[in-house]
Formats: sequence, C-alpha cells, structure tokens
Amino acid sequence: MSIEVKVPTLGESVTEATIGKWFKKAGERVEQDETVAELETDKVTVEVPAPAAGVLAEIVVQEGETVEVGALIAMIGEGEGAAAGGAKAPTEKPSEPAKAEAASGKTEGYGNAAPAPADAAKGGDMPAAPSAQKLMSEKNLSASDVEGSGKRGQVLKGDVLDAISKGVTGGAEAKAPAAPRAPSSGDDASREERVKMTRLRQTIARRLKDAQNTAAMLTTFNEVDMTAVMELRKKYKDLFEKKHGVKLGFMGFFTKAITHALKEIPAVNAEIDGTDLIYKNYAHIGMAVGTDKGLVVPVVRDADQMTIAEIEKELGRLAKAARDGTLSMADMQGGTFTITNGGVYGSLMSTPILNAPQSGILGMHKIQERPMAIGGKVEIRPMMYLALSYDHRIVDGKEAVTFLVRVKDSLEDPERLVLDL
Repeated sequence: MSIEVKVPTLGESVTEATIGKWFKKAGERVEQDETVAELETDKVTVEVPAPAAGVLAEIVVQEGETVEVGALIAMIGEGEGAAAGGAKAPTEKPSEPAKAEAASGKTEGYGNAAPAPADAAKGGDMPAAPSAQKLMSEKNLSASDVEGSGKRGQVLKGDVLDAISKGVTGGAEAKAPAAPRAPSSGDDASREERVKMTRLRQTIARRLKDAQNTAAMLTTFNEVDMTAVMELRKKYKDLFEKKHGVKLGFMGFFTKAITHALKEIPAVNAEIDGTDLIYKNYAHIGMAVGTDKGLVVPVVRDADQMTIAEIEKELGRLAKAARDGTLSMADMQGGTFTITNGGVYGSLMSTPILNAPQSGILGMHKIQERPMAIGGKVEIRPMMYLALSYDHRIVDGKEAVTFLVRVKDSLEDPERLVLDL
C-alpha cells in the first residue's frame, strides 16, 4: 500500500512553496516523522515529515519546482529500501518537463543542447504557478509580460507582483526589456559563481523595493546616552538572570521605551489601507534577525503588556528559532512596528527601510564612547545613534521627532519606564 506525501498547510495567505531540498533519494528507507524534504516559502523554511515508515518509492516534484498547498510531492511504499546515501533506485521518475526535454534532445548544461523555442525563451517552458496565473488574469497580464524567476523560467506570484510594481500593464503596452548584464571578461568569468536566489531572498528584495516605491520614506536621527541603562543593567543583571532565568539585555529596555512612545504617538503604529488609516491599539514589535538564509522579522506580540523579563524571554525564544530555522508562520505575522539592530555588526549609522505596511522602524547602532558636553564640562559617555524611518504619508515630522525624543528620554532615565511616564 502506497502512502502519499503532500505539501502541508503553510500558514495564512501562503499558497505555494518551492522544493528546496530532498533529504532522501528514491528507494531509500524513511522512518515515520523523519524529515524527507525542505520547502522554501516567501517567509519561512518548512520541513516535510514522512507520514509513515517505508521506502521513498517515488519523488514526484524535483528540487527547485513550485508546488501548491496539498500537492502530491512523493510516494512512500512498503519495504526496507536502501540505506541513506546508497545507489539511487530506478523508481524515481523525472518530472514531465524533464521528460519533454529528454524527448527533444535538450539537456541543461551541455553545449550540444538544442536551442529553446521562441515561446520558451519568453515565458520559460513551465506554466505559470496557479497563484501567479490568477493574479495575471486579474491584472490583464500574460506570461510574456512577466519575467519568471522559477525553475526553467516559471512565473511565480512574486514575479507578477514585481512586474506590477514596475508599472507593467497588460494589453497593447509591451513590457520594457530588462537591462542586460554587462559581459565579464574571460579571466573574470572563470572566477565568478552564479547562484539561484532563494525564495526568501527574492521576497526580501521585492518587499524592500516595494516599500521604497510605495511609502514616502523619511528618516530622522537622534542620539541617546546609554549610561543609565548600562549602569542599571550592570547592577541588576545577576539578580535578574537568577530570578527570571534569562539574561538582561538592551532589547528589553528599547522595546518598553518604544511601546511607551507608541501610546503617545499612535500614528507611528498605524498603517494605510486604501483611503483609510488603521490605528492599532496594541503593539506587536518585530525584531529583525539576520540568519544564514537572509533577514527574518519574528514578532513579539502584545509587547506593550509585557514586563522587561517577559520580553527578554520571548526574544530569546524567537532568536533561537530564527537561527535554527524553526520559526512558524505565526511567529512572523502581525507586526505593527519594527526594531533593527545594526550595532551588533558594528554599524554606527544607517537609514533602515520600512517593513511594509508598517509606518515606522527604529534602527539601533553601535554604542561608542564619545566626548560630550555635560553641565559645561566635557565627559566621556557611551553614546548610540538612533534612526527612525517613517512613512511621511501617515506620520508628520513633528510626530516622528517627538516619538524619537520620547524613546531617548526613557532610555536616559529608565525610571520613567517603571513609573509609566
């Protein structure tokens, strides 16, 4: 009896994924709940467990191909199978497009490959993903209007969104050709490496560019004297860790300072929906985390209702999950404001890009000792530059500056956080 391996539910609004990697080959033995494949979505990487023990009889969808939720990707049969890493069994079938290539004598990567037909050159030799086709129909676009980034030129939903953001329209208007890459010299070409962008990296690139194209972004700067926070942390860090089982870092203080400021300046916590403004009476704070696969932004939900200890615990959990690649879709959704900390990499100043549809993002930077004028005297103080990027369509300059000053005041006088001032 054969058992189907299907694409699991990937979370709200996620309808498709790409087969990132198969951990087993056809003919190999798999145990129940053993990870057999890894799926790459627009937001997270998802592991696919084997629903039962047996032999991976057939791999239906190959690495790099796009599948929808619920799609069949493999079959598990009865038997012992080969040990992992053994010879590949002949039961694995090539995908239909691969069969077509073999029949036509076209083989990727070889100099004697037959030239691709004109239609394939335009839209690739794979049909557009269902979600992409639906969106193209709604926008009156055809496959020739969109440059596909999927395997063998398949048009994905992200490609359609990217084309729309560039102003591509259907009908008589033709798509403007992409600027060709300048050819490299012979010596340079041999030392270059071409690597396919992951879905996550493609999504990051698209979302950041969409934010720049859509929002009226502006950045305001200030600096904060970290003396008070550092002294408070030094004084209580051992007692704090002993009682709460988590280290006392700076992010707890920054998060509380931000939630206090958001209550006073709600526009920074709002978003635009058509001609409406949506004000959030809660604070879900996103924390930008760099991983080997790219930038992810897990969310601390209802941070305004948490203590510093609760925030630090949740941050620790999310950071570990991000590094391990085990963040769930729920961990990534619903953020109303974002914090990004370039200071951990040594950044002294930056202008962060908004995490759409949010209207504000705070950039933290390196703490650096600098001479400051204090009470008419020059003193060396640990200073940090803060950068607030905001959507000027929602947030006025006065509100942005006031927000950043409130954050600065809370950090330079942490007692304000305790007294809710």
